[in-house]
Amino acid sequence: MMPVRQAIAQERRRTADLLESLTPSQLAVRSLCGDWTVREVAAHLLAAVEAPRGATVSAMVRSGFRLHRANALLAQSLGRLPVEEIAEGLRRNAENDFKPPLVGYPGQLTDLLVHGQDIRRPLGLPHRLPLDSLRIALDFLTTGRPVGFTRKSWLAGLLFAASDLDWTFGAGHLVAGPAEALMMAMTGRRTVLGELDGPGVQVLASRLE
Repeated sequence: MMPVRQAIAQERRRTADLLESLTPSQLAVRSLCGDWTVREVAAHLLAAVEAPRGATVSAMVRSGFRLHRANALLAQSLGRLPVEEIAEGLRRNAENDFKPPLVGYPGQLTDLLVHGQDIRRPLGLPHRLPLDSLRIALDFLTTGRPVGFTRKSWLAGLLFAASDLDWTFGAGHLVAGPAEALMMAMTGRRTVLGELDGPGVQVLASRLE
């Protein structure tokens, strides 16, 4: 497999292992992803590669063909599965070669990295992400086609610099900090802004309100 696909497989397996270690109360905790619970975020990651076709079509129709709403409906539907089935589904699809349209494998990896931290952070279970994977995610968010992940208006006029990785992007007011925090902030997670430094942080914070 290509390195990005190896990273995808690794994150799916790690997420599966994490899920099986959580208690029912932990699975019900609200994640960093909107109103989704930890269980629903995990279900979303499974739905990306193994949603029943009928359920997908139904969710699209019920959502009025709004992608984000359809994803939420699928996550809620698959979230009713026993957590063991969600974990097993992620393992079964660890090396699934499905390539999402538009965002491709880099987008798929970014989805896993971001949502993995959406799960872990509220539970106080930090997980150090591989820097090579974070580089792929940061490049995708800034130079790829990150449809549904971030907005150009959030990043415009800012210089992003990773403190633990030889990586920068943009020009303007500085936003500096760990690569993981940059990734999470670029995808709208305000809770990580305290981990970042520079005059651009306030600018970014105002845009994420």
